Amino acid sequence: MSNKRIFIAFMTIVRREVGRFFRIWTQTMLPSVVTSVLYFLIFGAFIGSQVRPISGVSYMEFIVPGLVMMAVITNSFQNVVGSFFTSKFMKSIEEILVSPMPSWVIIAGYTTGGVLRGVVVGALVLIVSLFFTSISITHLGLVILFMVLTAFLFSFAGLFNALFAKNFDQISIIPVFVLTPLTYLGGVFYSVKALPAFWQNLSYLNPILYMVNGFRYGFSGISDVNITSGLLILVGLNAILAFVDWRLIEKGVGLKN
Repeated sequence: MSNKRIFIAFMTIVRREVGRFFRIWTQTMLPSVVTSVLYFLIFGAFIGSQVRPISGVSYMEFIVPGLVMMAVITNSFQNVVGSFFTSKFMKSIEEILVSPMPSWVIIAGYTTGGVLRGVVVGALVLIVSLFFTSISITHLGLVILFMVLTAFLFSFAGLFNALFAKNFDQISIIPVFVLTPLTYLGGVFYSVKALPAFWQNLSYLNPILYMVNGFRYGFSGISDVNITSGLLILVGLNAILAFVDWRLIEKGVGLKN
């Protein structure tokens, strides 16, 4: 395929993905915003008012980056796993597979759709947070970088899940049993420095901890982990998952009966 045709193919997938999640926004975007409002009320306004500032930052301001990152992770993953598996289930993915479109374009199209949904919902949650607290951004570049890299990572993860899923129940296994525990244990609501030594060391094995803290550093300038390490982990995991997804599609894993 020529570069022009590749670009057209890529944009076709992206437009379809974006159009889909905007068309059913009450299912794709509203739930995360409503859930975040509840978190802000319960953990921020009610409980947070009784919690001392963390590293000079109010508790409400401390949890905002984590809640935004939760929305980014959840929505980027769900967009790709839901859309790609539905295409498998309806057999419409076969139309793409028989086309001369390279595998990497398919991956890029679906994951870009996931990234856009994750970033849009994350931005909405951030806007909602302004009704509860004031937000300062000290490193805008890091905020954007961590948000986009995290959205890509979980879009790749969503595609990986969709390739192996054989029914709709299986596309909820990773979100329920992997993403949710890792996210809640990733320093969203607390500083890992407040944990005993054993649990601190265990927390450092959680990659989401580095994403949340890197994102938080972009806002308030505080972090429980090394920012450079977080970036390297994010880039490395993105490269690994992108390559694995490409190899799986090239081999037809989960796509051929």
